[in-house]
Amino acid sequence: MANTLYDALFAPLAGRASPFLILPDGAEVSGDAFHRMIARFAHVLRAQGVVPGDRIAVQVAKTPEALALYGAAVAAGAIFLPLNTGYTPDEVAYFLGNATPRLFVCDGTRAKALAPIAAASGARLETLNADGSGSLTEQAANQPDALTPAERGPDDLAAFLYTSGTTGRSKGAMLSHANLLSNAEVLVDYWRFTDADVLLHALPIFHTHGLFVACNVSLLAGGAMIFLPGFDLDQVIRLLPRATSMMGVPTFYTRLLDDPRFTRDLTRHMRLFTSGSAPMLTETHLAFEARTGQRILERYGMTETNMNTSNPYDGERRPGTVGFPLPGVEVKITDPDTGGALPQGQAGMIEVRGPNVFQGYWQMPEKTAEELRENGFFITGDIGQIDADGYVSIVGRQKDLIISGGYNVYPKEVELILDEQPGVLESAVIGVPHPDFGEAVFAVLTPAGEGPDEGAIRAALGASLAKFKQPKGYAVLPELPRNTMGKVQKALLRTQFAKTFA
Repeated sequence: MANTLYDALFAPLAGRASPFLILPDGAEVSGDAFHRMIARFAHVLRAQGVVPGDRIAVQVAKTPEALALYGAAVAAGAIFLPLNTGYTPDEVAYFLGNATPRLFVCDGTRAKALAPIAAASGARLETLNADGSGSLTEQAANQPDALTPAERGPDDLAAFLYTSGTTGRSKGAMLSHANLLSNAEVLVDYWRFTDADVLLHALPIFHTHGLFVACNVSLLAGGAMIFLPGFDLDQVIRLLPRATSMMGVPTFYTRLLDDPRFTRDLTRHMRLFTSGSAPMLTETHLAFEARTGQRILERYGMTETNMNTSNPYDGERRPGTVGFPLPGVEVKITDPDTGGALPQGQAGMIEVRGPNVFQGYWQMPEKTAEELRENGFFITGDIGQIDADGYVSIVGRQKDLIISGGYNVYPKEVELILDEQPGVLESAVIGVPHPDFGEAVFAVLTPAGEGPDEGAIRAALGASLAKFKQPKGYAVLPELPRNTMGKVQKALLRTQFAKTFA
């Protein structure tokens, strides 16, 4: 039976003797061994009652088994929902309650805390640990290592990814088989990936960059990946000579540039460095070129669309821009109020249309209608412009979304907790420039009574929010700046505290 994504990405691994994954200790996992792992997991899913269209939520460490579980979900016809490993139980409860997965897989060390949350959402809980062990692996041990995939077509859903919303509620972006495959096909061609490529993979695999860009591109091209649990500077420098390409976020590159071992000689064999998930400073671009003789290729994507634009593989890669619309993707700049097209060079709302654009938000038809036009254009919420040469630049965000280290943070979620703290009358959370994370979450508080206790506030947020959402700095003002309508003027705050981490 045909299964659009499985047939293109995973079926070609069967019988492949060459390495697919290269692990930090030098161990290798062949394509065939990985495919057999997928098959065994897929049989476990079916034994658990998973049928096509069911959701599988996963909050586990980055391992070969975790990646194989993604392949197994696709093979079983399920909808794969990866969750950030930093999410607290309170945060996980929202995602499971909204997605109502058939199965929830977590690390064994968190099973006790998450079991009642899984039960409340009707999900069966299984474990998969950072060393590859767990109840899921135990069940897979005696399963067949061949499979017939479930029938799934281009329009069937393959994944959910949750993204921030203007109300602070996360939205489940529904991505189809065709959404994911079309983007991988374009990127393999545009970035010249082949079966000779070895991608140094240090990104997490719970969001679109690490999973649907890096892994899908490598799978479709038939290449290999140096599969690191995370970004470890020593490991990256040690293993870089085995790679031909690397995908990263600006933080990766600033940390490499801070190390004298990162030299032109170390990178001479590399053909491609890409960066995304957060804006890269022009200074980083220039420093990287001066050090290595190579230019980082910056591109622009979103949870709802995967990749939209890219600087060219051949041709000028311009710092401060995200390049041109990818083949098959339309990008236009519109008036945020009227939706009308704006003249070239004028800043406005970025709207995109193409086979990469998602199917809407899970169980949120009104929000889908607000952001996805009937003509197929998605209103991104990003403000940008297109210059006379066709390069797209992102100049800001209409929404207050903060991107810190490549992770999305919606201020309202943090503000709701801050406002509940003793000594806090009101809060405003903003993003300010940070040399390592691109943007840092920063909280501005107004006092009540004896005023806020920063230590107590940090402790309270540490129990409720993932670390990347927690403010990296605080300031106390007598009152927040407001306009005549009473709206907090966050732009003024961003200007006031712009040099906090400079």
